[in-house]
Amino acid sequence: MVKTKNELREEVWRKMEELHVARFPGAFGRIPNFTGAEKAALKLTRLEEWRRSSVVKVNPDSPQAPVRRLALLNNMVVIMPTPRLREGFLLLEPEKIDRRDYGFASTIKGAFTLGRKIKPADLPNVDLVIVGSVAVNEQGERIGKGEGYSEIEWAVAREFGKVEENTPILTTIHDVQLVKEFFDIAPYDLPLDCVITPTMVLKVERVREKPRGLYWDLIQPEKIREIPILQEMFKERVKNS
Repeated sequence: MVKTKNELREEVWRKMEELHVARFPGAFGRIPNFTGAEKAALKLTRLEEWRRSSVVKVNPDSPQAPVRRLALLNNMVVIMPTPRLREGFLLLEPEKIDRRDYGFASTIKGAFTLGRKIKPADLPNVDLVIVGSVAVNEQGERIGKGEGYSEIEWAVAREFGKVEENTPILTTIHDVQLVKEFFDIAPYDLPLDCVITPTMVLKVERVREKPRGLYWDLIQPEKIREIPILQEMFKERVKNS
């Protein structure tokens, strides 16, 4: 029987709590910060996809803070979406930040303090995308916390030509977040190219294309209202239709 995404979320969150591998403030309702996030981030830096990248987009969640810090230490420009994309994107440029502050800059508060807001049209082209996940299967299909922000961030960047089909999408998770189950996939869902845990690297042979942009017919009106970037893009779309 195919499980729903929500059933798998609940299972993974519960298992992480039971095994005490979820850090404060716990697993439920979020992209869970996991024990070993630093090890997974270090494994990520050994991949060819990382070594050939100079601009990396990384989600703002806590388990990927070590990734953001390592990117700055590797002299990469970091694009960090603001939480819920309410204030768009932040650009962290290592040459404009004191090296001693890279740890602070990798936090949400630090990114707002030391980074700068940037419009999607002004983003540099992205070499690598790192997303947070609640659960991932061996086919590279992921489950987020259910609000679709990673998908919207990708779609916005794709609409402005900042990412493309060949832009790698990776995630760092705890081993218990890797599941064997299949689940229903929506056209806007992001397929992963690689999954990194504290103990392993799983390269994925993708069988479907990445989303080519925003699927306006599938976006709820309230989501457009709550994200200024979507409001602007929707108005422009209506104006040009």
